[in-house]
Amino acid sequence: MPTRSINVTHVSQVAVIWLNRPDVRNAIDGVMVRELDATLAALETDRSVRAVVLAGVGPVFCAGIDVRWMKRMAGSSLAVNTRDALGMARLLHRLDCMPMPTLARVHGAAYAGALGIIAACDIAVASLEAEFCVSETRLGLAAMTIAPYLVRAIGERQARRYVLSGEAFTAAEAYRIGLVHELAPQDELDARINGILGHLMLGSPKALPAAKEVIAQLTEDPESKDHISAAASQLAKMRASGEAKEGISAFLEKRRPSWVRQGIPAIKQQDPLDPATQTRQPGPKRS
Repeated sequence: MPTRSINVTHVSQVAVIWLNRPDVRNAIDGVMVRELDATLAALETDRSVRAVVLAGVGPVFCAGIDVRWMKRMAGSSLAVNTRDALGMARLLHRLDCMPMPTLARVHGAAYAGALGIIAACDIAVASLEAEFCVSETRLGLAAMTIAPYLVRAIGERQARRYVLSGEAFTAAEAYRIGLVHELAPQDELDARINGILGHLMLGSPKALPAAKEVIAQLTEDPESKDHISAAASQLAKMRASGEAKEGISAFLEKRRPSWVRQGIPAIKQQDPLDPATQTRQPGPKRS
C-alpha cells in the first residue's frame, strides 16, 4: 500500500518502518498516525515478520507532533479533535500490543509524542548524541496519550519531573531512567540493533508472543488468582506444543531449532539500516 509519510522495508524476517518526513524532522501528523496504525495492523497477522523496527529518516528520529498541523486542528470542532486524539491513542495501544517484538532505533532528537512510540516499543536503542524531551506543557498541553507508556517505562517519579518541567535530557539520562535499554555511537547503532535482532530470532515464533502476553498480564495484576491459573494452563499447553518439543530436542542435541534461519542477525551488520539502500515503492505526490 503506497504511503506518504512512512516507508516500510523488509529485510529477512524483520519489517523496518521508517518515519519519512525529514523536511519537518519526522513530525507526526494525522496522515502519519493513520499510516502507522494501518501498517502495524497489517503486520500483526503477517507470519513472515518476526520483529518490527521503528526508525527515522534524516537527522532525527522524530520531533513529536507537527505543530503546524496541530495549529490547524485547533480550529476544528471538538468532535474532530477527539477523533484525532483517539487515533494517536489507538496507535500507541496497537504498537504496545504487537505480537512480535518491537524495537525503536533512536537518533538525533525524540520529542513529545516520539517518547510514546519509544516507550510503547519492547526494546529501545539510542545513539549517544540523542536528545529527549516531553515538551507538551510548553505548548499548553499535557502528555495525555503517551503518559501510560512513559510512566510504565521510567516510573512515576521520573515522569513527574520530565513531564512537568519540559526540560530536555540526554541519551545518558534516558538510559539511566530506563527509557532506552542501550546506547551506542551513531556509527554503531545499526550493529547494536542487529545484535538484538539476532538474539530475538533465536526465540520461537510462538513463544515470543506468549512471553509478551504474560509480561503484560503481570504488569496489570501480578498476584491475581485468575492470572496464576491462566499462566499455568498456558504453560502446560506450550509444553506439549510442537515448537516446545523441537526447542527442547534442539537444545539436547546441541543444534539450532528449526525456526532459526541461517544468517543471524537478520539484517547484516555491514549493511546499515539506511533507507537510501532499501527498495521503496513510490507513493503519491504531495499536492
